[in-house]
Amino acid sequence: MPGIPGVVEDLGWWAVFLFLLCVVFFRAQGTYWLGRWARNGAESRAQSTSPRAASIARRLSGPGADRARDYLERWGFVGIPASFLTVGFQTMVNATAGFIRMRWDLYTVAMIPGCIMWGALYTLVTFSLVEAWTQSPMLLAVGVVAVVGLLVAAFAFTRRRRTVDSSVRTPQ
Repeated sequence: MPGIPGVVEDLGWWAVFLFLLCVVFFRAQGTYWLGRWARNGAESRAQSTSPRAASIARRLSGPGADRARDYLERWGFVGIPASFLTVGFQTMVNATAGFIRMRWDLYTVAMIPGCIMWGALYTLVTFSLVEAWTQSPMLLAVGVVAVVGLLVAAFAFTRRRRTVDSSVRTPQ
């Protein structure tokens, strides 16, 4: 395939899967430990006037962290692997798990199925896109534009529905 080194082609999809599995494993563990570190730093510098400490505290006490905390309280350990099927929210769930000091051993056991799903999904998508590109670059471009259009329409629809139906967003 043009543009892909022969070494990668010879390794096959198992090598790509294992690489992505390692990437997501270390990324999730790093995010978890950053959340724990931020909690320790926030507690020890609660009275500090440091702008960095204030920035971290704001980040982990904002609406995204509140949603992640609510999600973890509702779903518990089952929510950890399920969060790997999302984009962006996964990071907040992993950081919040560290921030609320979820036990590391249980977090890691719950995280492994999510890492496997994430690695498999991204491997499948990557190889599908490469295969589609080799078959018909124009068809792939049309498909990508259609998917992006659907995502934008879905985002706009849910955003509009939230603002219309939600009393939380309406000042009283």
